[in-house]
Amino acid sequence: MFRLHRHDLRFPPVNQATPEGLLAVGGDLRPDRLLEAYRHGIFPWYNEDDPILWWSPDPRAVLFPENLHIPRSLKKRLRSNVFTVTLDTCFRQVMEQCAGPRSQYPEGGTWITGDMLDAYTRLHELGYAHSVETWQDGCLIGGLYGVAIGGAFFAESMFTRVDDASKVALVKLVRQLQTWNFRLIDCQQSSPHVMRFGAEEIPRSDFINQLIEALNLPDRQGRWVFDEAYDLERSNESG
Repeated sequence: MFRLHRHDLRFPPVNQATPEGLLAVGGDLRPDRLLEAYRHGIFPWYNEDDPILWWSPDPRAVLFPENLHIPRSLKKRLRSNVFTVTLDTCFRQVMEQCAGPRSQYPEGGTWITGDMLDAYTRLHELGYAHSVETWQDGCLIGGLYGVAIGGAFFAESMFTRVDDASKVALVKLVRQLQTWNFRLIDCQQSSPHVMRFGAEEIPRSDFINQLIEALNLPDRQGRWVFDEAYDLERSNESG
């Protein structure tokens, strides 16, 4: 297992990962290392009491924005305008909600540790990490967060407190990323949820090639806001 050193930001080639996708251990979560990891198709994922573990699974789940599929029932929800969706208005709060107890963590545990909260909040302050928030009657009821570099968005986690709240956030985000010419959304690993929206599994080597092309686009650094005219037009689609 490759062990990272504090003063060396380099990662090993992703093809040296284990069959499960584990590539390296150790290091830290400073912004420079996180950005270096994402640029090479690597992300941290570990439990509270573990050392930092770095992953690059094969195959990789990817959603190409132009391939977004919206289930018919969700189209009705989008047209109803019962939710308000915003960008980058309460990033840390979204992360904290994503870190809350889930059914798979009956004791309240989560892989989003305090160190992860601090690290990604710092990335947000630097303009690389972004959140999407879904609101109803002034209450935060769903959302997601991730990291954006060049024309790639690396989706990290989502939460929902009301049916379809996180799904609406995802659709709104993908539509906006289309207008900004983003090339891909990294979903890391497949799940029935992301596959339902048009994600697909591709070999890691193909993912890396796609990522290299996406990173040739300029960073959209800073606080994000929706292109409201475009969003309104798409929200009112009858399809």
